Amino acid sequence: MTDKNLPVDDQEELDDESGMFEHYRLTVDPGQKPLRIDKFLVNRIDTASRSRIQSAAEAGSILVNNVSVKANYKVKPDDEISIVMDYPRRELKIIPEDIPLNIVYEDDDLLVINKPAGLVVHPGHGNYSGTLVNALAYRYKDLPLYGGDDPRPGLVHRIDKNTTGLLVVAKTDMAKNHLAAQFFNKTTKRKYNAIVWGNLKEDEGTIEGNIGRSLKNRQVFTVFPEGDYGKPAVTHYKVIEKLGYVNMVECVLETGRTHQIRVHMRHIGHPLFNDDNYGGDKILKGTTFTKYKQFVENCFKILPRQALHAKLLGFVHPRTGEEMIFDSELPEDMTEVIEKWRTYISNRNQF
Repeated sequence: MTDKNLPVDDQEELDDESGMFEHYRLTVDPGQKPLRIDKFLVNRIDTASRSRIQSAAEAGSILVNNVSVKANYKVKPDDEISIVMDYPRRELKIIPEDIPLNIVYEDDDLLVINKPAGLVVHPGHGNYSGTLVNALAYRYKDLPLYGGDDPRPGLVHRIDKNTTGLLVVAKTDMAKNHLAAQFFNKTTKRKYNAIVWGNLKEDEGTIEGNIGRSLKNRQVFTVFPEGDYGKPAVTHYKVIEKLGYVNMVECVLETGRTHQIRVHMRHIGHPLFNDDNYGGDKILKGTTFTKYKQFVENCFKILPRQALHAKLLGFVHPRTGEEMIFDSELPEDMTEVIEKWRTYISNRNQF
């Protein structure tokens, strides 16, 4: 995908002579195989269902190379796709908000924050305020990068709302472009720590599988066989500690797909502990004893989210060329749950 493949929220809005407003504009990859346009678009527009795309096609709202097409049109390499409506797109105004941030490093070009659980990175459906972007807009209101209409100023990557850990944010256009290129070219270093259900068969391994939005539930993602759906994703894992019915693992990302670690670990049968989107919020391993059930439920209360932390982040500084590596401690909720599992296993092994 090129940088044209963005919602018009991230580009200039166009209004043609017919009074139609462009909501999305995409360019088909050079290597794309022939594929129905409704299938193509459902994987590239987060908020759209296949039925809505088909309805838009019937209404003449989907254009390929400026010509209206039906839902069964098969996209070809380098096709220019536009989705137009007879009303303007919703304007997303970023409201500066004084939200405290845990900044672990800052200079004139960038900052690195340790994001807490519950903080959404950027505004979107259901979260139009209280996000990291709102906090940045307040803190850096005098910087040129934060004075325009970009709904994601400074962002070059993201982590999920209930995932904790390290995030780098740009403060200048130069830094944003330089850092974004590093993430695109996969030259950054990222390590995550996670608690997963069950004992993995191998202490180290690699998970590969295309990740795309589920066709049954648009709120979650899934692994698809290579082919029409999803984008390639690669996760390397290593078991750090075996804790009876759960394992502590380190994950290194080659790609940065949405929910990648959560989806890949569920795919191999080891969902993240208390991950309610991917089945980890149930007791998946262990005994039927009431005391064990109570123990796990207590752990869920201590850690009311998926057990995932972005522990290490490395990149090359855009101005100095210096390699910068940041490491962060596990958050208190994960540390407490790990200690409880250690105690549980120790007590169990005494009998």
